[in-house]
Amino acid sequence: MLDTPVDIIQATVQLEQPSAEGQRTIGTGFLISAASADGTPTIVLVTANHVLAKMPAAEARIGYRSLGADGTWRYAPAPLKIRDPDGQPLWTRHPGQDVAVLKIVAPPEYARAAIPSGYLAPKTGGDLAPGDELMVLGFPRGVAANNAGFPILRSGRVASYPVSPDVAPTFLLDFAVFPGNSGGPVFITSHLSRASSAPGKPRIAGLLVQQVQLEDERLEIGIVTHARYIRETIELAAGAPQPGDSTMIARADQAAPVRTAAATPPPAVEPVEVRGARPAAEGPEPVPAWRRPFVTLGEGVAKVRKAAAGLLRKVGGGLADWIDPAPAVRRTDAAGRA
Repeated sequence: MLDTPVDIIQATVQLEQPSAEGQRTIGTGFLISAASADGTPTIVLVTANHVLAKMPAAEARIGYRSLGADGTWRYAPAPLKIRDPDGQPLWTRHPGQDVAVLKIVAPPEYARAAIPSGYLAPKTGGDLAPGDELMVLGFPRGVAANNAGFPILRSGRVASYPVSPDVAPTFLLDFAVFPGNSGGPVFITSHLSRASSAPGKPRIAGLLVQQVQLEDERLEIGIVTHARYIRETIELAAGAPQPGDSTMIARADQAAPVRTAAATPPPAVEPVEVRGARPAAEGPEPVPAWRRPFVTLGEGVAKVRKAAAGLLRKVGGGLADWIDPAPAVRRTDAAGRA
């Protein structure tokens, strides 16, 4: 049973594949415990379809974490087959939305940590409302919370109205998205039921797929695909009867507010340089065209100031040696040790 965000953290993993020049394509995924067509329990990996589509090789890596006998965690990624020998995808994608599901054989501890499919928000979208705070897990620019490879937990507020997959397949989240966040679970934990005063249990509201961007300007707004489409993709992967792909596509193609707000939505995954799960410095933010001359001028001034400071230090050191040529005294501690 899921009771805290830690339960969802345990089920969230980094997905990566080496790319050119020593870089890696990074994304986020999470494990769901579902049932196959014959009712057999199965574990599936859920992520954004474009995360796997942008990994051209047949094998990626899934960022498992291992707990040692001494109580310490370590990053222990394992191979993950995502394409067959002919290069065909092994995952199931939703016919109209950016959702992918891949059946996997997970280590026992991850099979136990997988999120029960019942914790996905209902196909109606539940009772999300503008201003509700949602939690998001991911690896922005390949950065993990620590060397053990745990995802970073962040939050944002629902920025759309109405929030229903019957109106639009996605909703907006007041949340800055970075490459590596794509495919991460978006969930709610502190929401109060409108029928009672009892806090609700953690519930997966959807997964993060993109950001809103206008030309060179990032609006720091995330795009979340409703959990309904996660459910539908899991059902497709299990071979469960469906109302028909045409019905799904028609529903997915309903206009969403973000499609008018985002002139050219960029892909949310790109190669980023990381070292295993260790934090890597984030790249510079895109600079609007009108600011570029000022940025260049500022960088030039900073270089001149740095050079001048170095020259002054050298001149000052030379003067000090000329005034007091005595050899430097060796520093010792209270016990007389160097």
